[in-house]
Amino acid sequence: MSNRNSIATAALPVPKPRAARAGGPPLWQGLLLCGGIAVAATSLGGSGWLQRHGVGALTIAIVIGMATGNTVYRRAPGLAMRCGAGVDYSKQALLRMGVILYGFRLTLQDVGTFGISGAVIDAAVLVSTFVFATFAGTRWLGLDRRAAMLIATGSSICGAAAIMAAESVVRARAEQVTVAVATVVVFGTLSIFLYPALFQLNAHWRFLAQGEGAFGTYVGSTVHEVAQVVATARSIGPSAADAAIIAKMVRVMMLAPFLIGLSLWLRLDRSGPIAQVGSRVQVRRGPLAIPWFAFGFVAAVLVNSLQFMGSGVHQFTLTVDNFLLAMAMAALGLSTHIAAIRQAGARPLLLALLTFFWLVFAGAAINRLVPDVIAGIF
Repeated sequence: MSNRNSIATAALPVPKPRAARAGGPPLWQGLLLCGGIAVAATSLGGSGWLQRHGVGALTIAIVIGMATGNTVYRRAPGLAMRCGAGVDYSKQALLRMGVILYGFRLTLQDVGTFGISGAVIDAAVLVSTFVFATFAGTRWLGLDRRAAMLIATGSSICGAAAIMAAESVVRARAEQVTVAVATVVVFGTLSIFLYPALFQLNAHWRFLAQGEGAFGTYVGSTVHEVAQVVATARSIGPSAADAAIIAKMVRVMMLAPFLIGLSLWLRLDRSGPIAQVGSRVQVRRGPLAIPWFAFGFVAAVLVNSLQFMGSGVHQFTLTVDNFLLAMAMAALGLSTHIAAIRQAGARPLLLALLTFFWLVFAGAAINRLVPDVIAGIF
């Protein structure tokens, strides 16, 4: 079999759901439902109280989606059947479009101002957190590897957006994605209250370099969601907020190479199913899921780095991106059964707690050691 036939891509454009192609329910009903939830979530996400507590439109969209999905959506006669095609399309195509447009938040100039030390800190936190969480989840807690990887991804990079992007690579179930997003919300929100206290303690302990800027880098390299980073760092000071946002954006920029590396790792992993072939035992390797939308993400970063887009066009692009991601989160909520989350039990939450401790303590150690190592090399 040729390589071409052995590669399963998670690419754009995503084919229309089978029901829509076969003369079943059209897409527009499900898209309208997801869009309505996204409008409500965006409006609520603009409230001052929620912004101060790092609760954004994506979080609100999945909550509304779950509430609707486990009540009206499932109980109203024929509603799920009529809307299913559009909901599936939102979870697939619109999600990938949203991830691509997410790249317009970043520029190569951000990396340049951040410096080598900051980029190495982000990379070290990302890799170490993902490896720790995946190992702890599968070996210590006995979680399904897909569930552990999703929690690891959300904690390592950029919360819900990273979880949604990795979903197609690890081929997780909807309830696993929802549980992973929930853990990001819980412990990312806890960070908003914990890190300002750590900043005050650091003034006495002097574990990290003094000043808002260094602590802002620590915040940006270890807190889960972009909104949570902003809320946390702003409570410390403007210099901390500037450093934290740049650190977080560089961390988000690592999403594309991370997804490609994850896909290759899953392809080459020797822990998969085995098969007897004559007198030999071989490992069955699954198809390589190439996340082509990750390349679109990189292309968006490169285009944005040229800075030829007008401010109005750029802001409109970001607004569209927020809305597409909110629709995808709404679709995920609509597709999630509360019973499946209950069945997952306390182990995912325990894994998220262990990973949170790793981010706080190991992340602090990385932020302390890396600048000294870089300075010694250069």
